[in-house]
Amino acid sequence: MVVEQTTRYGIGTEVNLPYERAVQRTREELAKEGFGVLTEIDVAATLKKKLDVDFPPYVILGACNPPLAHRALTAERDIGLLLPCNVIVYAADEPGKSVVAAMDPIAALELTGNEQVRSVAQDVRARLERVLAGVR
Repeated sequence: MVVEQTTRYGIGTEVNLPYERAVQRTREELAKEGFGVLTEIDVAATLKKKLDVDFPPYVILGACNPPLAHRALTAERDIGLLLPCNVIVYAADEPGKSVVAAMDPIAALELTGNEQVRSVAQDVRARLERVLAGVR
């Protein structure tokens, strides 16, 4: 399984898991790397409720690693504007497969131009890469 730069702002992978299992595994792998899920947005349910639009299964998990968040906030107080790290899981077009992706913290936190924040971003990215690789 390959973790790749999927956009200028994200890293991701496609996994051979149905959506519900991919969400569960993503939560488990996030926990192994010290991340808790602070927020969860069920995009499909929200779009159905607000717009009466059908959308494939899709969730946004707002993940936070408190020690790393503390380091970033200590280095730059306004960094909270870019936290938590968003991780998405959605049903792939092929049945039984899902896509798991995460915000690239280096791309996002580079906006600060702060070298201390960059070192935190590198640590977060390494952890998120392990999360993505661990989801199977």
